[in-house]
Amino acid sequence: MQSVEAAVQGLDAEIIVIDNNSQDHSCAMVKERFPNVKLIKNKENLGFSKGNNIGVKHAKGEYLCILNPDTVVAENTFKTLLAFAEKQENLGIVGCKLIDGNGNYLPESKRNVPVTKIAIKKAFGNAKHYYANQIKKTEIGKAAIFVGAFMFLKRSVYNQVKGFDEDYFMYGEDIDLSYKIKKEGYNSFYFGEITVIHYKGESTLKDKTYVKRFYGAMQIFYKKHFKSNIVFDALVFLGIQSAKLLGSNAPTKTVDFKNYTLISNTKNNLLATKLSKPMITVSKVSEVKENTQIIFDANHISYQNIINQMDSSEKNKNLSFKILPKNANFILGSHSSKSRGEVIHF
Repeated sequence: MQSVEAAVQGLDAEIIVIDNNSQDHSCAMVKERFPNVKLIKNKENLGFSKGNNIGVKHAKGEYLCILNPDTVVAENTFKTLLAFAEKQENLGIVGCKLIDGNGNYLPESKRNVPVTKIAIKKAFGNAKHYYANQIKKTEIGKAAIFVGAFMFLKRSVYNQVKGFDEDYFMYGEDIDLSYKIKKEGYNSFYFGEITVIHYKGESTLKDKTYVKRFYGAMQIFYKKHFKSNIVFDALVFLGIQSAKLLGSNAPTKTVDFKNYTLISNTKNNLLATKLSKPMITVSKVSEVKENTQIIFDANHISYQNIINQMDSSEKNKNLSFKILPKNANFILGSHSSKSRGEVIHF
Protein backbone atom coordinates (compact mmCIF):
# COMPACT_ATOMS: atom_id res chain seq x y z
CA MET A 1 0.00 0.00 0.00
CA GLN A 2 2.85 2.36 0.83
CA SER A 3 4.39 1.89 -2.59
CA VAL A 4 1.05 2.63 -4.30
CA GLU A 5 0.60 5.81 -2.26
CA ALA A 6 4.09 6.91 -3.29
CA ALA A 7 3.35 6.09 -6.96
CA VAL A 8 0.19 8.22 -7.13
CA GLN A 9 1.85 11.32 -5.70
CA GLY A 10 1.26 14.22 -8.09
CA LEU A 11 -1.54 12.38 -9.92
CA ASP A 12 -5.27 12.93 -9.71
CA ALA A 13 -5.81 9.41 -8.40
CA GLU A 14 -7.72 7.40 -5.84
CA ILE A 15 -6.87 4.11 -4.11
CA ILE A 16 -9.76 1.70 -3.57
CA VAL A 17 -9.31 -1.42 -1.44
CA ILE A 18 -11.84 -4.25 -1.56
CA ASP A 19 -11.89 -6.53 1.48
CA ASN A 20 -13.52 -9.91 0.85
CA ASN A 21 -14.44 -10.56 4.49
CA SER A 22 -10.88 -11.14 5.70
CA GLN A 23 -10.65 -12.63 9.19
CA ASP A 24 -7.49 -10.84 10.33
CA HIS A 25 -6.92 -7.22 11.36
CA SER A 26 -6.14 -5.93 7.87
CA CYS A 27 -9.17 -3.62 7.67
CA ALA A 28 -8.26 -1.95 10.94
CA MET A 29 -4.68 -1.59 9.70
CA VAL A 30 -5.83 0.07 6.46
CA LYS A 31 -8.05 2.52 8.35
CA GLU A 32 -5.27 3.42 10.77
CA ARG A 33 -2.26 3.60 8.45
CA PHE A 34 -3.96 4.68 5.20
CA PRO A 35 -6.84 7.02 6.09
CA ASN A 36 -7.08 8.40 2.54
CA VAL A 37 -7.78 4.97 1.03
CA LYS A 38 -11.38 4.12 0.18
CA LEU A 39 -12.04 0.80 1.95
CA ILE A 40 -15.00 -1.32 0.88
CA LYS A 41 -15.74 -4.22 3.22
CA ASN A 42 -17.75 -7.13 1.84
CA LYS A 43 -19.66 -9.26 4.32
CA GLU A 44 -18.56 -12.45 2.55
CA ASN A 45 -15.81 -13.61 0.23
CA LEU A 46 -17.29 -12.75 -3.15
CA GLY A 47 -14.24 -13.84 -5.13
CA PHE A 48 -11.70 -11.98 -7.24
CA SER A 49 -14.01 -11.13 -10.15
CA LYS A 50 -16.93 -9.73 -8.20
CA GLY A 51 -14.67 -7.96 -5.73
CA ASN A 52 -12.88 -6.09 -8.50
CA ASN A 53 -16.14 -5.29 -10.29
CA ILE A 54 -17.43 -3.71 -7.09
CA GLY A 55 -14.27 -1.64 -6.82
CA VAL A 56 -14.55 -0.42 -10.43
CA LYS A 57 -18.14 0.70 -9.83
CA HIS A 58 -16.80 3.08 -7.20
CA ALA A 59 -13.91 4.29 -9.38
CA LYS A 60 -14.04 7.74 -10.97
CA GLY A 61 -10.84 7.94 -13.00
CA GLU A 62 -10.31 7.52 -16.74
CA TYR A 63 -7.79 4.75 -16.14
CA LEU A 64 -7.84 1.73 -13.85
CA CYS A 65 -5.04 -0.37 -12.43
CA ILE A 66 -6.22 -3.74 -11.21
CA LEU A 67 -3.62 -4.56 -8.59
CA ASN A 68 -3.16 -7.45 -6.18
CA PRO A 69 -2.52 -6.60 -2.52
CA ASP A 70 0.73 -8.60 -2.62
CA THR A 71 2.49 -6.30 -5.08
CA VAL A 72 5.08 -3.53 -4.81
CA VAL A 73 5.25 -0.80 -7.46
CA ALA A 74 7.89 1.85 -8.12
CA GLU A 75 7.32 5.57 -7.64
CA ASN A 76 7.26 6.19 -11.40
CA THR A 77 5.12 3.19 -12.41
CA PHE A 78 1.81 4.93 -13.06
CA LYS A 79 3.30 8.13 -14.49
CA THR A 80 5.30 6.10 -17.00
CA LEU A 81 2.33 3.95 -18.01
CA LEU A 82 0.04 6.97 -18.36
CA ALA A 83 2.54 8.66 -20.67
CA PHE A 84 2.72 5.48 -22.78
CA ALA A 85 -1.06 4.97 -22.81
CA GLU A 86 -1.78 8.50 -23.97
CA LYS A 87 0.26 7.87 -27.13
CA GLN A 88 -1.64 4.71 -28.12
CA GLU A 89 -4.73 4.35 -30.26
CA ASN A 90 -7.38 1.74 -29.52
CA LEU A 91 -5.59 0.74 -26.30
CA GLY A 92 -6.59 -2.39 -24.44
CA ILE A 93 -4.57 -3.62 -21.46
CA VAL A 94 -1.02 -2.69 -20.52
CA GLY A 95 0.84 -5.29 -18.49
CA CYS A 96 4.34 -5.10 -17.06
CA LYS A 97 7.31 -7.23 -16.03
CA LEU A 98 6.55 -9.10 -12.80
CA ILE A 99 9.13 -10.61 -10.48
CA ASP A 100 8.55 -12.71 -7.37
CA GLY A 101 9.87 -12.10 -3.86
CA ASN A 102 13.25 -13.55 -4.79
CA GLY A 103 13.66 -11.35 -7.86
CA ASN A 104 12.83 -14.14 -10.31
CA TYR A 105 10.98 -13.23 -13.50
CA LEU A 106 7.37 -14.47 -13.66
CA PRO A 107 6.62 -15.72 -17.20
CA GLU A 108 2.87 -15.23 -16.79
CA SER A 109 3.60 -11.50 -17.15
CA LYS A 110 2.87 -11.96 -20.88
CA ARG A 111 0.97 -14.82 -22.48
CA ASN A 112 -0.54 -15.81 -25.79
CA VAL A 113 -4.18 -16.84 -26.19
CA PRO A 114 -4.31 -20.38 -24.73
CA VAL A 115 -6.13 -22.03 -27.62
CA THR A 116 -6.84 -25.70 -27.04
CA LYS A 117 -3.67 -26.96 -28.77
CA ILE A 118 -1.47 -24.64 -26.71
CA ALA A 119 -3.29 -25.50 -23.48
CA ILE A 120 -2.86 -29.24 -24.05
CA LYS A 121 0.87 -28.78 -24.72
CA LYS A 122 1.14 -26.66 -21.56
CA ALA A 123 -0.55 -29.41 -19.55
CA PHE A 124 2.11 -31.84 -20.76
CA GLY A 125 4.94 -29.46 -19.82
CA ASN A 126 5.54 -27.62 -23.12
CA ALA A 127 4.96 -23.94 -22.37
CA LYS A 128 6.90 -22.57 -25.35
CA HIS A 129 3.83 -21.08 -27.03
CA TYR A 130 1.76 -20.53 -23.87
CA TYR A 131 3.92 -17.61 -22.79
CA ALA A 132 4.57 -14.70 -25.15
CA ASN A 133 8.25 -15.58 -25.58
CA GLN A 134 8.35 -13.66 -28.87
CA ILE A 135 8.72 -10.54 -26.71
CA LYS A 136 11.85 -10.22 -24.57
CA LYS A 137 11.44 -9.60 -20.84
CA THR A 138 12.52 -5.97 -21.03
CA GLU A 139 10.89 -5.10 -24.37
CA ILE A 140 7.64 -3.38 -25.23
CA GLY A 141 5.38 -5.30 -27.60
CA LYS A 142 1.85 -6.42 -28.33
CA ALA A 143 0.60 -9.37 -26.28
CA ALA A 144 -2.82 -10.88 -25.72
CA ILE A 145 -3.14 -12.21 -22.17
CA PHE A 146 -2.12 -10.63 -18.87
CA VAL A 147 -2.25 -11.62 -15.24
CA GLY A 148 -4.82 -10.09 -12.89
CA ALA A 149 -2.12 -9.10 -10.40
CA PHE A 150 -1.43 -6.04 -12.56
CA MET A 151 -3.65 -4.74 -15.37
CA PHE A 152 -3.62 -1.12 -16.53
CA LEU A 153 -6.49 -0.07 -18.81
CA LYS A 154 -9.19 2.51 -19.46
CA ARG A 155 -12.31 2.25 -17.34
CA SER A 156 -14.44 2.63 -20.48
CA VAL A 157 -12.83 -0.48 -22.02
CA TYR A 158 -13.32 -2.45 -18.81
CA ASN A 159 -16.99 -1.48 -18.72
CA GLN A 160 -17.49 -2.13 -22.44
CA VAL A 161 -16.63 -5.82 -21.98
CA LYS A 162 -18.58 -5.87 -18.68
CA GLY A 163 -15.49 -6.30 -16.53
CA PHE A 164 -14.47 -9.58 -14.99
CA ASP A 165 -16.86 -12.47 -15.60
CA GLU A 166 -18.31 -13.38 -12.21
CA ASP A 167 -18.72 -17.02 -13.24
CA TYR A 168 -15.05 -17.25 -12.20
CA PHE A 169 -14.53 -17.16 -8.44
CA MET A 170 -10.75 -17.05 -8.71
CA TYR A 171 -8.35 -17.88 -11.57
CA GLY A 172 -9.11 -17.68 -15.27
CA GLU A 173 -10.92 -14.36 -15.02
CA ASP A 174 -7.81 -12.46 -16.11
CA ILE A 175 -7.42 -14.67 -19.18
CA ASP A 176 -11.11 -14.20 -19.93
CA LEU A 177 -10.98 -10.39 -19.58
CA SER A 178 -7.85 -10.16 -21.73
CA TYR A 179 -9.42 -12.33 -24.41
CA LYS A 180 -12.69 -10.37 -24.42
CA ILE A 181 -10.74 -7.14 -24.92
CA LYS A 182 -8.72 -8.72 -27.73
CA LYS A 183 -11.91 -9.90 -29.48
CA GLU A 184 -13.24 -6.33 -29.37
CA GLY A 185 -10.26 -5.28 -31.49
CA TYR A 186 -8.20 -3.45 -28.88
CA ASN A 187 -4.40 -3.52 -28.85
CA SER A 188 -2.85 -4.70 -25.59
CA PHE A 189 0.81 -4.25 -24.70
CA TYR A 190 3.46 -5.80 -22.51
CA PHE A 191 5.59 -2.96 -21.10
CA GLY A 192 8.83 -4.63 -20.05
CA GLU A 193 10.51 -1.39 -19.00
CA ILE A 194 8.39 -1.35 -15.82
CA THR A 195 8.99 -4.00 -13.14
CA VAL A 196 6.61 -4.80 -10.27
CA ILE A 197 7.15 -7.25 -7.40
CA HIS A 198 4.40 -9.85 -7.02
CA TYR A 199 4.59 -12.00 -3.89
CA LYS A 200 2.42 -14.67 -5.52
CA GLY A 201 1.95 -16.93 -2.50
CA GLU A 202 0.35 -14.14 -0.48
CA SER A 203 -2.92 -14.14 -2.41
CA THR A 204 -3.42 -17.87 -2.35
CA LEU A 205 -1.69 -21.10 -1.47
CA LYS A 206 -0.98 -23.77 -4.05
CA ASP A 207 -3.13 -26.38 -2.29
CA LYS A 208 -5.93 -28.73 -3.37
CA THR A 209 -8.48 -25.90 -3.34
CA TYR A 210 -6.25 -23.94 -5.71
CA VAL A 211 -5.98 -26.88 -8.13
CA LYS A 212 -9.74 -27.46 -8.18
CA ARG A 213 -10.49 -23.79 -8.76
CA PHE A 214 -7.80 -23.47 -11.42
CA TYR A 215 -9.00 -26.40 -13.51
CA GLY A 216 -12.62 -25.41 -12.96
CA ALA A 217 -11.84 -21.91 -14.23
CA MET A 218 -10.15 -23.30 -17.33
CA GLN A 219 -13.22 -25.42 -17.99
CA ILE A 220 -15.42 -22.29 -17.88
CA PHE A 221 -13.08 -20.42 -20.23
CA TYR A 222 -13.03 -23.11 -22.91
CA LYS A 223 -16.77 -23.68 -22.77
CA LYS A 224 -17.29 -19.94 -23.32
CA HIS A 225 -14.78 -19.31 -26.09
CA PHE A 226 -13.82 -22.56 -27.83
CA LYS A 227 -15.34 -25.70 -29.20
CA SER A 228 -15.44 -28.77 -26.99
CA ASN A 229 -12.29 -30.90 -27.13
CA ILE A 230 -12.31 -34.46 -25.75
CA VAL A 231 -8.59 -34.45 -24.89
CA PHE A 232 -8.76 -31.15 -23.05
CA ASP A 233 -11.95 -32.12 -21.21
CA ALA A 234 -10.20 -35.28 -20.05
CA LEU A 235 -7.21 -33.27 -18.83
CA VAL A 236 -9.49 -30.95 -16.86
CA PHE A 237 -11.22 -33.94 -15.26
CA LEU A 238 -7.90 -35.55 -14.32
CA GLY A 239 -6.63 -32.25 -12.95
CA ILE A 240 -9.64 -31.84 -10.67
CA GLN A 241 -9.44 -35.46 -9.53
CA SER A 242 -5.72 -35.14 -8.78
CA ALA A 243 -6.52 -32.30 -6.38
CA LYS A 244 -7.99 -34.87 -4.01
CA LEU A 245 -4.56 -36.45 -3.66
CA LEU A 246 -2.88 -33.23 -2.54
CA GLY A 247 -2.32 -32.18 1.03
CA SER A 248 -4.07 -29.24 2.61
CA ASN A 249 -1.78 -26.23 2.53
CA ALA A 250 1.70 -25.89 1.11
CA PRO A 251 4.14 -25.30 4.00
CA THR A 252 5.97 -22.03 4.28
CA LYS A 253 9.54 -22.44 3.14
CA THR A 254 11.95 -21.75 5.97
CA VAL A 255 15.54 -20.84 5.20
CA ASP A 256 18.35 -20.52 7.73
CA PHE A 257 20.59 -17.83 6.32
CA LYS A 258 24.12 -17.41 7.59
CA ASN A 259 24.18 -13.66 7.00
CA TYR A 260 21.71 -10.81 7.44
CA THR A 261 22.30 -7.53 5.66
CA LEU A 262 20.33 -4.30 5.99
CA ILE A 263 20.46 -2.11 2.91
CA SER A 264 20.07 1.36 4.32
CA ASN A 265 22.09 4.39 5.39
CA THR A 266 21.61 3.72 9.09
CA LYS A 267 21.76 0.80 11.52
CA ASN A 268 18.68 -0.77 13.11
CA ASN A 269 19.65 -2.25 16.47
CA LEU A 270 16.11 -3.30 17.37
CA LEU A 271 15.80 -5.38 14.21
CA ALA A 272 19.22 -6.95 14.73
CA THR A 273 18.25 -7.92 18.30
CA LYS A 274 14.99 -9.49 17.09
CA LEU A 275 16.74 -11.59 14.45
CA SER A 276 19.39 -12.65 16.99
CA LYS A 277 22.01 -12.79 14.24
CA PRO A 278 24.87 -10.54 13.19
CA MET A 279 23.75 -7.86 10.76
CA ILE A 280 25.80 -5.51 8.63
CA THR A 281 24.57 -2.40 6.83
CA VAL A 282 25.51 -1.71 3.20
CA SER A 283 24.14 0.43 0.39
CA LYS A 284 23.59 -2.10 -2.43
CA VAL A 285 23.05 -5.79 -3.17
CA SER A 286 26.33 -6.16 -5.10
CA GLU A 287 28.20 -5.77 -1.78
CA VAL A 288 26.38 -8.72 -0.18
CA LYS A 289 27.86 -12.16 0.46
CA GLU A 290 26.27 -15.46 -0.61
CA ASN A 291 23.52 -17.13 1.49
CA THR A 292 22.23 -13.81 2.78
CA GLN A 293 18.86 -12.52 3.87
CA ILE A 294 18.67 -8.94 2.56
CA ILE A 295 16.41 -6.39 4.23
CA PHE A 296 15.65 -3.20 2.30
CA ASP A 297 14.92 -0.19 4.48
CA ALA A 298 12.13 1.75 2.71
CA ASN A 299 12.64 4.60 5.17
CA HIS A 300 15.83 5.47 3.29
CA ILE A 301 15.58 3.70 -0.09
CA SER A 302 13.00 4.30 -2.83
CA TYR A 303 10.79 1.45 -4.01
CA GLN A 304 12.27 1.95 -7.47
CA ASN A 305 15.72 1.28 -6.01
CA ILE A 306 14.47 -1.80 -4.17
CA ILE A 307 12.85 -3.25 -7.29
CA ASN A 308 15.90 -2.51 -9.44
CA GLN A 309 18.24 -4.22 -6.99
CA MET A 310 16.04 -7.30 -6.63
CA ASP A 311 15.62 -7.53 -10.39
CA SER A 312 19.34 -7.29 -11.10
CA SER A 313 20.59 -9.46 -8.22
CA GLU A 314 22.78 -12.50 -8.87
CA LYS A 315 20.37 -15.43 -8.64
CA ASN A 316 23.19 -17.92 -7.99
CA LYS A 317 24.15 -16.28 -4.68
CA ASN A 318 21.17 -17.70 -2.74
CA LEU A 319 19.81 -14.34 -1.70
CA SER A 320 16.40 -13.68 -0.20
CA PHE A 321 14.70 -10.33 0.25
CA LYS A 322 12.48 -8.60 2.77
CA ILE A 323 11.28 -5.02 3.00
CA LEU A 324 11.10 -2.82 6.08
CA PRO A 325 8.23 -0.41 5.25
CA LYS A 326 8.35 3.22 6.31
CA ASN A 327 7.62 3.85 10.00
CA ALA A 328 6.96 0.15 10.56
CA ASN A 329 8.03 -2.30 13.27
CA PHE A 330 7.94 -5.32 10.97
CA ILE A 331 9.65 -6.70 7.88
CA LEU A 332 7.94 -8.77 5.22
CA GLY A 333 8.83 -10.88 2.21
CA SER A 334 8.62 -14.33 0.68
CA HIS A 335 11.10 -17.13 -0.04
CA SER A 336 8.73 -18.87 -2.46
CA SER A 337 6.04 -17.94 -4.97
CA LYS A 338 4.14 -21.11 -4.01
CA SER A 339 3.62 -20.55 -0.28
CA ARG A 340 2.86 -17.88 2.27
CA GLY A 341 5.42 -15.23 2.96
CA GLU A 342 6.68 -14.14 6.32
CA VAL A 343 6.09 -11.11 8.54
CA ILE A 344 8.55 -10.54 11.38
CA HIS A 345 7.62 -8.00 14.07
CA PHE A 346 10.26 -6.34 16.20
